[in-house]
Amino acid sequence: MITAAQMRAARALLGIDQQTLAERAGVSLPTIQRMEASEGNVRGVVATLMKVVGAFDAGGVELIGESTPSIGQGRGVRMKERAAVTVAMPAPEPVRKKRGLLRTPD
Repeated sequence: MITAAQMRAARALLGIDQQTLAERAGVSLPTIQRMEASEGNVRGVVATLMKVVGAFDAGGVELIGESTPSIGQGRGVRMKERAAVTVAMPAPEPVRKKRGLLRTPD
């Protein structure tokens, strides 16, 4: 399975837009737009999905499935498990008053 987020990330790695991906995969632009707008796993005709995956593969992008080890070499990115993700919040920025004086948020 391929997710919409994987498609967007793979396009970004290749530095291509949706139109270029559609041309490389031999599918229509609206098909790519629909696929990338979906939530979670992309649904569609298996042959169309295979064309898109093939276009990414031909461009040198490895799509890594859930709980699947990478078979490629080199650098890459992968999502962590949701439970392991922590978010650091930045310190609040000072806020300017009308007269130009600085204060910190209350």
